[in-house]
Amino acid sequence: MPSLCLYFKVHQPFQLKQYHARDIEVNHCYEDAASDEAVINRLADTSYLLANKILLSLIKENQGKFSITFSMSGTVLELLQRYRPDVIGSFQGLTNTGCVEILAETYYHSLSYLHSPDEFERQVRQHGMLVKMLFGLEPRIFRNTELIYNNGMAARISRMGFDAILCEGIDHILQGRSPNHIYQSPSEEKARLLLRNAALSDDIAFRFDDPFWSEYPLTAEKMAEWIHNHPEGDEVINLFMDYETFGIHKKKETGIFDFLKALPEKVLANPAFHVDMPSIAIKKYRPEGIYDVSQTISWEGRSASGEAWSQNVMQNNTLKKIYSLGKMVMASGSAKTLATWGKLQAADYFYYMLEEHAKGDTYKYVNPFNSSEEVFRYYTNIVVDFEIGLIRAAVTARRKKSLTNGWSLLNNN
Repeated sequence: MPSLCLYFKVHQPFQLKQYHARDIEVNHCYEDAASDEAVINRLADTSYLLANKILLSLIKENQGKFSITFSMSGTVLELLQRYRPDVIGSFQGLTNTGCVEILAETYYHSLSYLHSPDEFERQVRQHGMLVKMLFGLEPRIFRNTELIYNNGMAARISRMGFDAILCEGIDHILQGRSPNHIYQSPSEEKARLLLRNAALSDDIAFRFDDPFWSEYPLTAEKMAEWIHNHPEGDEVINLFMDYETFGIHKKKETGIFDFLKALPEKVLANPAFHVDMPSIAIKKYRPEGIYDVSQTISWEGRSASGEAWSQNVMQNNTLKKIYSLGKMVMASGSAKTLATWGKLQAADYFYYMLEEHAKGDTYKYVNPFNSSEEVFRYYTNIVVDFEIGLIRAAVTARRKKSLTNGWSLLNNN
């Protein structure tokens, strides 16, 4: 009985201020709180609450035959707690049904896997604690930021106690095989790999309202037919997209909410299909074979090369700089400093520095900056101020330690 798994990514970074050179050593607040609140309110009222209401109704109507999966960053959960606790309550209403799974991920939607293994593991653990506190769930399946993955991740994630990883199904790696199976990594037999069906996912996320698309308009009946027409041997069809697809990327007027409301009924009309959580799917099916990812991959379509966060000097310099501060941050012993450093790692800021954005770019809806150069300038100023603060704190700590040692020697004498 084939499984359809529906995954929705829920993420927003903290909004950065237009931080000028004159603010360095004067203003140590980097967040634009007013923009945070405005963005979160828009997302809550235009997307999250409407979609959550539909999903809760579908779960109740289908009595255990329909389930969904969320990938929710720590930053969006923090922002919702701060500005829209009613949305947190709405998500809790969904998780309380027992038909919702939440994936593990990096707390700050960061690129830490590529730059700092210790920070990566710290953020994953931090994220798991927040999910447990808010929803009473312990994530068992992992999704890295923007589906960044390679063979080494399977071994690391398995050691951390997770059962499977969601990653991109890429044709040249599959070599003619279907993405609609469970796979395993050559570096870790126990870790199961769930591959995003990029074509079907992007039909909804990118092409749904494109009048020039040959399949426009996309209806729930048409999508269900495509799903049902997969070869008999296909076992798991993973559809993964931004939750903001519903109401933000695709406006209500396009019919996107009607599509969401109708899709489960059309899929389940074929009794051979279930709509499952990934933790159920990996128990149903055995791995089809090896998915060998020797070179790092990510969510294709974000840029022409698939590496949308490190294409130019601005991106690479700022990435190198922010992660170079890790030792000083840890040495500070300050929870506030650690949180600030984490927030500055959000992949979104580096993506904003991309000079040429792909067609259908979804980041544009929340990118407050006018150009890649502008965000680079403000972000660099913030990091300069942050580093100066770290250096001053380290000097003060050394002086205190020196004075303490001096007094100790005098007292001993």
